Order: sequence, then structure tokens, then C-alpha cells
Amino acid sequence: MTILGIETSCDDTAIAVVEAHSTGSAGSPQGSSGQAPAFRVLSNVVSGQVETHAAFGGVVPTLAAREHAKNFAPVLLRALYEAGLSSPEDDKKIDLIAVTTHPGLMPSLLVGVHAARALAWQMEKPIIGINHLEGHLAANLLPEITRKDTNVKTKGHEILFPAVALIVSGGHTQLVVMRDWLEYEVIGETRDDAAGEAFDKVAKLIGLPFPGGPPISQLAAKSQGTRNKIQDTIKLPRPMMNKEGYDFSFSGLKTAVLYFVRDTYGTVENPDIPEDAKAALCAEFQQAVVDVLVAKTVRAAKEHGAKTVMLGGGVAANSELRRQLGDAVATLPQSPIYQLPTAAMAVDNGAMIAAAAYLRWQQMTEPDQAATTWQDVAVQL
Repeated sequence: MTILGIETSCDDTAIAVVEAHSTGSAGSPQGSSGQAPAFRVLSNVVSGQVETHAAFGGVVPTLAAREHAKNFAPVLLRALYEAGLSSPEDDKKIDLIAVTTHPGLMPSLLVGVHAARALAWQMEKPIIGINHLEGHLAANLLPEITRKDTNVKTKGHEILFPAVALIVSGGHTQLVVMRDWLEYEVIGETRDDAAGEAFDKVAKLIGLPFPGGPPISQLAAKSQGTRNKIQDTIKLPRPMMNKEGYDFSFSGLKTAVLYFVRDTYGTVENPDIPEDAKAALCAEFQQAVVDVLVAKTVRAAKEHGAKTVMLGGGVAANSELRRQLGDAVATLPQSPIYQLPTAAMAVDNGAMIAAAAYLRWQQMTEPDQAATTWQDVAVQL
């Protein structure tokens, strides 16, 4: 199948064309061998809005929706062109349209959903509404972009169940037990700020640009492996790390950074923090977040006998989280598979929505039941 995937849940206008084929048994996303479907990403175009929202230190929903409306047509044309589908008759080569319907910012979602419905009507194609978080899990199955004329078939990844998945992004932090594809049990989630949201708020507090993840990670790397007197004076809490259950809380960690800045520099309004101190603070904050995420995920993997540990979401692009979670998973007695998306597929993108749509399509006993008409998709919002 060739699937057009559309993602506009937040501030990225993302459209991709993905080719998918089954490697498992009929009617199941994967066979007993553990081989998941194979995908080839023919195009994956993302138009971000960082400059639009940077002055506000976060995403403004109405502004995001306006940018989506402005960017959608150019992004769509670019995605089709890069996939070799630039002529009108190439519409026939698209088999399915997939679009994020939830969760997300309602104004942003509306732009993507209504655009997808219009395309489904115009192209006379089936359409599926997809959960954004399910897309982040499906991103684990995606390779980097592969040119269509290479004739290289990408292999399906081996995913054994049960699996424990950590989804961590700017809006969500969840631990999920998967008994199979599309069979989920959320065993823990944040009670307040998501991990990515905490990165953004701490970055704003210490004068770093939005979004906060990359600049904090870059500064933290400067202090990596070289503890100094400044780092020794900074000790942030690890909220709920050893508490029973799998829920998270990052609001208190953000507040602890605020108190440290206030008590050390006398103000939280544009504090004058030396560069080496700022790097040390970033390193301690990032490590606190990683410690909590890794500890909870590894404990869940042990208690649920996970054969695979998966990572998903925009924060999955953080190199320290990827490395330290991998090191911790390697110590587990059951030796689970450690599966994580490429950095490009960890962030919001249309390819992950297309992949999730294929999983849903393939699992249906009669595939036509998996898709709805363009009129019905809006009901899923």
C-alpha cells in the first residue's frame, strides 16, 4: 500500500508518503516470528513554526492553526513531488489517507483533519483517523527516507511481545504495556508537566530559546563527565522516582530549578547566570529527568516481563536518554530487544501516522472496515 500521512497536532505541518507491505500472517500486524510490517519512506516533509512561537516560550494554538493553513498546500506538494507523485494521474497511486485526529491542539487538528477530508473526497480514497501517540510507537518501525528508484525493500523490525513503551514528548509522558500492536494498557503517565514541557519551561527560566530540549542538551554536553565545584553545589530532586506505581511528575523539578536560580542569583527575572554555571545546571536538570524516566521504564520492563522495550516521542531524540535507557535495558535478566526510532522519526512527522494507519488497516478481518468515509473522520475529533 501507498499511504499519505498527515500530522498537524501541534506546531509542525508534516506530510509524508509511505510504502508498506506485510511480513507477517494475514489479518495480523505481525506473524509469530515477531516480524512487523516493512515500510519505505518515500518522502517526509515537515514545516516547523519555531520562529512564530519563540517569543511566547510555547505554542500558541490559534497562531499554530494559521501557520498550518498557510503551510499545508506547499508541504503537500513537496511531499508528493519528492515521492514521485507530482502529476494529476498519480493520485491513483495513493491507496489510503491517514490523519492525526487526537490528542493535540484542537485548532491545529482541525486544519489537518479538514484538509485530509477534502483530499479523500477529491481523490475518492479511504481515510483513517489516527491517535498521535500510536503514531509515536509506530515510528519505531520506520527507516530513514528511501528513494523509490532504489528498489530496496526495507526489512520489518523484530518486535516481541509483551513490550513496554515509554512515550515522552512536549505534551505527553506515558508508560504503556503492549500485548500486541494496537493492544495497549497505559500503566503510568504524568500528573502535571510532561518531560518535554519541563525542558521548555526550564529553558525559558534560564534564558535559553524555545524549544528547550536541544539547547539544554547542548549545554549539558559541555559539562558531561567533568564534574566541577559548580556542579557539586547543584542537586535537584528526582520526583516520584522511587514511589510505587509508574506515574510521573515534573512540575516540582521545574520549581526546584526556579528556587535554585532565585536563591543563587537573587532573581528569576533575566538572571545573570555564568555560562559554566548554566551548563552545569542544564546537565543536572537533564540527568534528573533521564534518571526518573529510565528508572520507571526499567522497573516496568522487569515487572511485566517485557521482551521489547520501546521509546517514542520528541524527547526520544535526546541522546542521553537514548544511551542511558539502552545501557539500563542491557542489564535486564530477560535480555529484551531495545527498539527506538531514528532521531528524524522521533519528532512529529507524517510518516509515523501513515505507519500507524497501516497497522490498523492490516489488523482488520476485512480491510475495508478499517477506513471510514471523509464525512466520518471529523467525528473522531
